[in-house]
Amino acid sequence: MTTVEITRFRVPAARADALLAARPAMLRDFQADRTGFLGARLIRLAGDEWLDIVFWGSPEDFAESRRRGGDRAGIQAFFSLIDEVISTEEGTTTDPVGA
Repeated sequence: MTTVEITRFRVPAARADALLAARPAMLRDFQADRTGFLGARLIRLAGDEWLDIVFWGSPEDFAESRRRGGDRAGIQAFFSLIDEVISTEEGTTTDPVGA
């Protein structure tokens, strides 16, 4: 099973393009520097809300990434565009990643 981080957040429409432009650098930083990072999906919801689904190899990998926060430039640039984190949840998959 894979650990899943699910974060719902708010970004004003005026910064949506900047958020999308910052996303690739954030993902590169995660790939290069976060043990257990398996991938992520960003979903635009109604209004100014977004859902970020991040896949981790283990709960410990997710916990360590959360502890480190935005400690790299690409991650910080993405995080800085978020006005409000609405919720964060952790779960596990029942299907393989990519299925």
